[in-house]
Amino acid sequence: MIKNEILRKLEVIDIAKDGYGVVRNGDNAVIFVKGTVPGDFVDIRIVKKKKNYYEGEVLTYLKLSEHRNKPFCDHFGVCGGCKLQNMKYESTLLYKKKHIIDCLKRISKISEFEIEDIIYYRNKMEYTFSNRGWLDKEDYINGKTVEGALGLHVSGFYSRVLNINKCFLQRDPSNKIRNFIREYALKNNIPFFDIKFQNGFLRNLTIKTTQTEIMLIFSFFENIKSIIEPMLETVIKQFPEINSLIYVINNKKNDIITDLPYVTFYGLPYITENLGNIKFRIGPHSFFQTNTNQTVKLYDLIKEYSKFKKTDIVYDLYCGVGTISNYIAGSVKKVIGIEFVSQAIDDAIVNSKINNINNTKFYCGDVNKVIDKEFLRNNPLPDVIIIDPPRIGVHPDVIEKIIEINPEKIIYVSCNPSTQARDISLLMGHYKLIKTRGVDMFPYTDHIENVVLMEKI
Repeated sequence: MIKNEILRKLEVIDIAKDGYGVVRNGDNAVIFVKGTVPGDFVDIRIVKKKKNYYEGEVLTYLKLSEHRNKPFCDHFGVCGGCKLQNMKYESTLLYKKKHIIDCLKRISKISEFEIEDIIYYRNKMEYTFSNRGWLDKEDYINGKTVEGALGLHVSGFYSRVLNINKCFLQRDPSNKIRNFIREYALKNNIPFFDIKFQNGFLRNLTIKTTQTEIMLIFSFFENIKSIIEPMLETVIKQFPEINSLIYVINNKKNDIITDLPYVTFYGLPYITENLGNIKFRIGPHSFFQTNTNQTVKLYDLIKEYSKFKKTDIVYDLYCGVGTISNYIAGSVKKVIGIEFVSQAIDDAIVNSKINNINNTKFYCGDVNKVIDKEFLRNNPLPDVIIIDPPRIGVHPDVIEKIIEINPEKIIYVSCNPSTQARDISLLMGHYKLIKTRGVDMFPYTDHIENVVLMEKI
């Protein structure tokens, strides 16, 4: 195929990363087509040729799929957020389940396993300030401008930000807070950040919410107190329901703030959340699952798969603030958690203390380096190992150590079924995949949290 070639009467057969529909031509080449859903029949034009696939654009919709849904957000199609709003929710679950199956069969080379139906919004949103507000083609032609944007990155354009008026991913007053801050900045001529040229003042705004509390985290490019203090004082006055207001100074070339010191301007340096009858403190740098109600279902699924006994020793690898460790502690003899982020470990220890949990122990450091001969001499060997790594998955050396430790069961929790399947393939021969089940933490996106139970052969 060549660029601008027109292909006719193609059926969309699947959904790929970032919500692109998948079609194949007569040569079985893979073509990603934005804006389509499985079941659509379309005429398309090839617009890009990549190494292993092509990208196409729709010329004509010949037949619309029964899986289609009318998007409920005005920003759909431009915003990089909920990219599957054009599908019925039940249909998104079918294709997320299919993705899990495909990964395990294609990457792990496993043909037989049990997969259960997916368990059926977010408490953390990260927004970006930008002087490069996105305009669609019609607005651009009509001469419209965006003075300063506070919102989410445009899909496929990291340096461009779509100003968000209303986002459905977080409960109120998140939208009111974000819109007020943008208007205040425009009114007071505070410079929005320029991602390309690395200048400006306002960089990022993170809003964390629990069922009852709100935390705001500002990221500023410079430490100009004459701008920072009046702004934050005004925000607190306008929204007294805010429990914690924190800021960092970030003059790096990236937006990562977990390695930066923070200033608690108002309230406490944490907010609290309850999962079941366990209370958790969440700091500005702490990772916490983004969907509280589904998190309880996720952790209950871990309990169900593990079938914990009161005599069990459990290792919780990549334990974060100890949410899983503390949630399961009452069901086992001892939980040992390991996490790289020091503040997360501090929170994990506090979370055990405030819940009167005395059978947890936490280590800070890289999992691969922490688990050495001395560690294994000083700690009992586990009956169950729980793995909940970042999207990149588990280092092969850690997999080797898990095999050497030889627990009876492994529970692998992942937000990336592809890297999860890769890691599972390394465990095969020593462990058998018994069953798996997804938990939909991220509605109307192509993301899924997946839980796998493996048992020693």
